Amino acid sequence: MATLNESQSGNAVKGRTKKPTPKVDLTAMVDLMFLLTTFFMLTTTLSQLNAADIAKPINKHDIDLAPFPESRTMTIVLGKDNKAVSYMGTIEKANMKVIPVADLQKEIKSNELLVAATHQNNPAKYMIVIIKPGKTAKFQNFVDVIDEMKIADIKSYSIDDDHFAEKELVFMKNNNL
Repeated sequence: MATLNESQSGNAVKGRTKKPTPKVDLTAMVDLMFLLTTFFMLTTTLSQLNAADIAKPINKHDIDLAPFPESRTMTIVLGKDNKAVSYMGTIEKANMKVIPVADLQKEIKSNELLVAATHQNNPAKYMIVIIKPGKTAKFQNFVDVIDEMKIADIKSYSIDDDHFAEKELVFMKNNNL
């Protein structure tokens, strides 16, 4: 690996020979280090970040948005104690029900089937989900709901933590959520 080089030019001065300082050549060591670094860089795989795409609604002051289609919109309001409120359609005609966050997958699937039956299995008429994390909701529940969106292959979902309807707030207060 490394070699120790000593020069042979030792002159005698008054009976003594002058010892030269040894020099170490590390060229081979540096070459080996670059070879190993290159080898490990090429043989290891780089991990990719597993980030979820999240879209927050735009403020109505910035742009006018068309209302969500009532027949295919599901709203999930997250509350405390690992519970959520779920309903289809608009808040005025809502049939709200309290469900555990663990049972959201069943609720999403049944609502997807309802939307598909209502629109004769038209792939352009997919279900839209609005997720509203309440002030008492746990972050873990929010992450679980986002994971359920990916698992259920929901094409369009939105997170709205700013706009709660009065009926939603009253229902959550009455159910201690």
